[in-house]
Amino acid sequence: MTNDLHPYTELFSPIKINKLTIKNRIVMAPMGNINMAEENGRPAPMMLEYFFERARGGAGLITTGLVPVSHGLDASVTELGKLSYFPRIDRSRTVLAGWRDLAKGIHAHGSRVFIQLTSGLGRVGNPECLVHQKKFPQSASLNPNFYIPSIPSLPMSDVKLGKIIKNTGQAAATAKAMEIDGVYLHGHEGYLLDQMTSPAFNRRKLGKYTDWQRFGVDTVKEIRRRVGPDYPIMYRIDLSLALEETYSDKVLDSTYLGKFRGGRTVADTLNYMESLVRAGVDIFDVDLGCYDNWWLPHPPASMPAGCFLDVSKIAKEHFERHNILSNAGVPVPIVAVGKLGYPDLAERALRENMCDMVMLGRPLLADPQWPAKAQAGAVKNIIPCIGCQEGCVNEFVEGGHPQCAVNPRTSFEFKFPPVPPRTDKPKKIAVIGAGPAGLTFAHTAFARGHEVHLFEASDRIGGRINAGSVPRTKFDVGNYLRFLQRRLDDDVAKGLVFKKNTAVTHSDLKDYDAVVVAIGTNNALPPIDGIDTATCVQAVDLFENPALLEGVKSVTIIGGGSVGCELAHWLTYEHHRDVKVVEMRNHFMDGTCTANRGHLIHALEAAGVELINVAKVERIAGDNVQIARNVHKNIPNPYNTWTPILPENIENPLAPKVGIEIERRTISADLVVFATGGYANDSLYFDLVHAGEHAEVHNIGDSFKGGRIWEAVSAGYRLALTV
Repeated sequence: MTNDLHPYTELFSPIKINKLTIKNRIVMAPMGNINMAEENGRPAPMMLEYFFERARGGAGLITTGLVPVSHGLDASVTELGKLSYFPRIDRSRTVLAGWRDLAKGIHAHGSRVFIQLTSGLGRVGNPECLVHQKKFPQSASLNPNFYIPSIPSLPMSDVKLGKIIKNTGQAAATAKAMEIDGVYLHGHEGYLLDQMTSPAFNRRKLGKYTDWQRFGVDTVKEIRRRVGPDYPIMYRIDLSLALEETYSDKVLDSTYLGKFRGGRTVADTLNYMESLVRAGVDIFDVDLGCYDNWWLPHPPASMPAGCFLDVSKIAKEHFERHNILSNAGVPVPIVAVGKLGYPDLAERALRENMCDMVMLGRPLLADPQWPAKAQAGAVKNIIPCIGCQEGCVNEFVEGGHPQCAVNPRTSFEFKFPPVPPRTDKPKKIAVIGAGPAGLTFAHTAFARGHEVHLFEASDRIGGRINAGSVPRTKFDVGNYLRFLQRRLDDDVAKGLVFKKNTAVTHSDLKDYDAVVVAIGTNNALPPIDGIDTATCVQAVDLFENPALLEGVKSVTIIGGGSVGCELAHWLTYEHHRDVKVVEMRNHFMDGTCTANRGHLIHALEAAGVELINVAKVERIAGDNVQIARNVHKNIPNPYNTWTPILPENIENPLAPKVGIEIERRTISADLVVFATGGYANDSLYFDLVHAGEHAEVHNIGDSFKGGRIWEAVSAGYRLALTV
């Protein structure tokens, strides 16, 4: 997060798409507006203000999230009662006023807006439609459903596909009438349009759509017919599904993935893009992958910055080499995607002609003011995305709506003002603990006019995110930690009192009007026979003191959640140790975003890390770890990264029954590391409550409930607005 290339002359230069001028080269990615509209599909205040905030921040082009045009045709996009968790622009005039409001609000800040239309979800749609509507999900051919592969997605008829094309043209014409500046077709990631236009998914033998290019080309032609020659059409495409490059022949041959061999090559895709331009497309953004290797189209923290710049460069050079122009007679801009939220990197990509625009999704959720701060050279003040994908992606998978771990206002802009309101009753507040929860509370309460004293028992801020930022793959968390330190330094310069190396008890806090406890967790240690005499260490301690690895060749990690798997990756790739991970549950990293989980487990498999699931450690004797593992044939494959873990409230009625077949085994390990989580350190809070000396005592963050940065930051912010 440097500003060595400021001023960012390329990033903040205008560009034309067809005949529309965009004020700069920053595109807000279609970062989901699921569950942000009213249930009839009309954009709600939550959704409107969410997009207005990004326009206020200076993004040149805003794109919406998915808006299906296939209600009544693709059962997976519509819920019972003909309701939808997606916005709609097709149902009736009752939904249209919200889109006019959206366009006008974004235009007020000098930005443009494209609506992202999807032909449907197809095989990546929610298979609950089979349970609730007695309708199978559908696809280009007979393909397994992504979420429950044992449920088939049936081939969609040519008649239905023709209706979807007509619906897309109508939606585009309606969007134009609602003063939206362009349409944006979702043609990547394995959604229905991508399924129809890739031989991996489209294996039709009869009908006009046996030509895998035709559905996409006909869709664009219909849009162009309805909107005229000057209305911009954008297309999102994967240069390759990369499934055969991601998975070994062994995996492809033994799973449903084998059906998907023979997808578009890079050359095929470039040829298809030329056909789309002839049909009327004006601009592309390009990446790699699909749902079955979900970390590619949703690059997590563990992937490098600018990971798809080579992809955009391939497309851009092809178009330049062949002098391919749009129907408007101008070059076709290529938008780069993939972890470009670092201003110097984005500027360099443009200067080196690797792309024409850069797309930012999660960075604009973390800090809507990213463009304005970058333009001013105030890069150090940008709140950095940490790549966790827990609020922005995993939350709506679990049933919520997009949010952000480091920005508690994301999706709540309609409720929380940009500047916290000043209090009319200033208080003297003690905050105990300078982790994410305590820091966020202290900063917000201080901004509101309270006298804030922040106490930290250690010699540094950040709590457990210090250990969490140690691996090289966690560089985004390191950026965030440095941001928190700079923000605290600024607050201290303005009068906030910060005392490190200061442990406090309830007797030290008598002079305060309110006390906020945010002292984190205590390490959890499972009751294992022999643990007292074994060579053991906690994961957090090993991260912070790698010297403990001296003389150690083999490591057994007990606990296969996010921390355990990140530790295994760090030990394997950075310290070259032989690593095994033991987990009691069926799945490793259960509850973690599918993309983050998939990328890490895929990398662990590639490095030869043994993942042992459904296993319990019974005893540790010297350097031997004795485990009992269920090896029944229906135990899930711990290395399965192509099928997601279903949310815990969703039952798979087709799941095979898991029996019990226990096998005991002894693992030799020079060092045993516990990554078994922690429990809330709430003793100080209850001491204060019991003493009864304060009218206000609050407990937030991990000392309330062990969790993630997201919950800690949200709690700190929300409490500070009301204290």
